[in-house]
Amino acid sequence: MTEKASRATGPTAAGAPVILSNEPGSFAWGVMAKRHPALIQQVRDAFPYGPRQHEALDALLDEITHGVIEPLADGEHDHERWADWGQGRFGQSWYDAPFLWAESYFYRKLLAAIGYFGTGPWGGVDPFAPFKQAELRGEAVDEELRALDALADVAVDERATALLHASLWGNRADLGFRVVEGEPAVVPEASALVADESALLWKLLPTGAASTVAVVADNAGRELIPDLILIDHLLEHGRAEKVVLHVKPYPYYVSDAMTADVVDCLRRLTDAPGEAGRIGGRLWKAMVAGSLEVRSHPFFCAPLPYEEMPADLRSEFEGAALTILKGDLNYRRLVGDRHWDATTPFADLTCYFPGAVAALRTLKSDVIVGLDAGTQDSLERSGATWRTSGTHALIQVRR
Repeated sequence: MTEKASRATGPTAAGAPVILSNEPGSFAWGVMAKRHPALIQQVRDAFPYGPRQHEALDALLDEITHGVIEPLADGEHDHERWADWGQGRFGQSWYDAPFLWAESYFYRKLLAAIGYFGTGPWGGVDPFAPFKQAELRGEAVDEELRALDALADVAVDERATALLHASLWGNRADLGFRVVEGEPAVVPEASALVADESALLWKLLPTGAASTVAVVADNAGRELIPDLILIDHLLEHGRAEKVVLHVKPYPYYVSDAMTADVVDCLRRLTDAPGEAGRIGGRLWKAMVAGSLEVRSHPFFCAPLPYEEMPADLRSEFEGAALTILKGDLNYRRLVGDRHWDATTPFADLTCYFPGAVAALRTLKSDVIVGLDAGTQDSLERSGATWRTSGTHALIQVRR
């Protein structure tokens, strides 16, 4: 599996440059220049790391702010893999590398700095766990779980729409999106869906179909809980016979979900009163019975587009009636992290994907496709930072 120097997705790719981070003031530049240094400090403060970890974190901070991209140490288990993925990148500025690649490599180097893959006492300790757990224990989650009681007796179709939108807007709960102190809270407007193909999504999941649905998770906590509640609805109302929930194999992008996060969310649900507790109990039983299965794959932490997924993962998605990709990073990997014209058809850029695919995403990066010209014009004339602020969202589907 190697990274292509210039990803080609049809004839339009030539006119869509890869997103870099070297334009001061751009969203990508802000992530590299502000968000990543702030995150290093947060990780330092979250654990009583020793001198070795502190020195390594200081070295990483110096590298991303003043130095050039350095390869992983020879002793790292995936040194050769990243050496392959990073051909032509090492020795250059972090800001001149493709944004998607640079972000992914930053998180891998952060794990190296704290010894996550080592045999020492910090091996396997999620550096983002305190942030995830604080959010999961918060009052906002209590309020959201209590709100489920009001949905228990509403019409099935109305409930399905509400749960789909909860899963969609749950993507706002991205800890990485809030690591820079002072970033404003995000409140969606009723008209904030820039594309809504939910009717096609439900058409692909008819009641009574003995099908498998794949859900590729994004964030843990306040996003994963509504994802799990939506999964319960699919199983409980016969829109899926089985759901496979794909998660990350190790900590990634601050809040990305791993198996441990799924278990934490299930416990949060099962411990809750009312409808939330009943949903949690059903999901727990579904996992035991195998109708809900959690899987992972190394590719989910690779700096590569989904077009380059390995054969075994392609086969997984090929066997699903629908693959639902959650969140911003999955969207960037699905369509390609490029400066696309916003009206480029979503179906054209996802035609390679094995089987029907849906994207549920709150907009928090520059990439956007599949808009009609009128919507794009209205958004551009609004003067708002609609592409990156998390105030807008989309549901896009390719059958």
